[in-house]
Order: sequence, then structure tokens, then C-alpha cells
Amino acid sequence: MKDDVVEADARTDGMFPLITNDRNLSLQQVLEAYKFQPRLEKRHEQLKSVEDLAPVWLKNVSRIEALLLLYFVALLVHALLERELRQGMARERVETLPLYPEERECRAPSTERILDLFAPLQRHRLRQHGKLVQVFEPELGTLHQKILSLMRVPVSAFRLRP
Repeated sequence: MKDDVVEADARTDGMFPLITNDRNLSLQQVLEAYKFQPRLEKRHEQLKSVEDLAPVWLKNVSRIEALLLLYFVALLVHALLERELRQGMARERVETLPLYPEERECRAPSTERILDLFAPLQRHRLRQHGKLVQVFEPELGTLHQKILSLMRVPVSAFRLRP
């Protein structure tokens, strides 16, 4: 009796069904949509890691929708940052950037690495008797400037406008 089970399992070993409710997709399109799934899973994982998403108890449906919209925008910004930097690297033929700890090279920069690099930047305002005396702008290093250049973001974006 167990031989029958083993034989049945052997016939289906390595096979799994792909199920969809979209009747307009061809079998090839269903497979392509399935293969795209890991990228979607990666973005979902970023909600938990980079964005530090945690359970929230909201009773109002509009607040749930608003929160999900904000997380959607955050994921969109993540994707755009990565795309812009990676396209800039391809355009300028830059193979790697030293974004990993100990300035190890990175071929495919993630949003997390980019944000980690820019996180320590600070702007300070010196006030005396309520009056602004001086503004200390963030000190952009060579790597900051290179990344901004690759993304076509002017350094002036980090300066206060008068």
C-alpha cells in the first residue's frame, strides 16, 4: 500500500499548481506573473524591516486606509530610489558603490543602504534671542555627492533656501 503512495508522489514530485482568477491570462502570462512574485515579496519584507511595520489597532476604516496609503507611498519611494540610483550607475557605467560596512562594494544598492548612508546628515540652526544667527548645512561627503549625481539630484536640494 505504501508503494502506491510513493509512486503517486514520485509522479508529482517537483510540480505545483498555479491558480488564478484572471481568465484572460494565457498559461505563459500566469507563469510570468508568478515569477514576478519574489519582487513583490521583497517590497513587502521592506515594510517589516526598513519601515519597521508593526501591528496597529485601528477601529476606523478610513484610518486603516490612510495608513496603508502611507505605507504604499513609502514602498513606492523605496522602489524609485533604487531604480534611479541603479539606472544612474548603468548610465555612468559605475559597477559598484562602497555602501556596505567597511566600505565594501555593492552592485545593486538597496533603499536601506542609501538611507543608512544619508541618515547621519544633520542641519543645525543657531539662534540667539529668538533670532536666526547661522545655519550649519549637512556636510556631504564624496559618496553622498556621487549618489546624488547618479540620481540627478542637485546638491542644492540639501541646502536651505533663503
